[in-house]
Amino acid sequence: MTFLLAFLVGGALCLIAQVIMDLTRLTPAHILVGGVVAGVILGGLGIYEPFAKFAGAGATIPLPGFGYSMVAGILKEIPKDGWVSVFSGAFKATGAGIKAALIFGVLAAFFVRARA
Repeated sequence: MTFLLAFLVGGALCLIAQVIMDLTRLTPAHILVGGVVAGVILGGLGIYEPFAKFAGAGATIPLPGFGYSMVAGILKEIPKDGWVSVFSGAFKATGAGIKAALIFGVLAAFFVRARA
């Protein structure tokens, strides 16, 4: 049941992004930034956390989940390091994902030929 819920919620978030792209002139880059910013705002307001606990990976893997993870890292680190955590907390919480994206991006650049 957990997997089904994650699939449905993650699919619904992707469906929303696709419908926005189809009905507007927004590019995938706009959707990417909008999704992350929405996750940051909803996470900062405390709205995204109950949703993430309910939906699991379906809410934490898509783009808003990345924004939520950044805010959660910042809020977790502020009591320890103060306001410097605004800059470092997000990277501590999302560092593995950022590293994986960089590594796989470089690997893809080596093995995939771009078409003109």
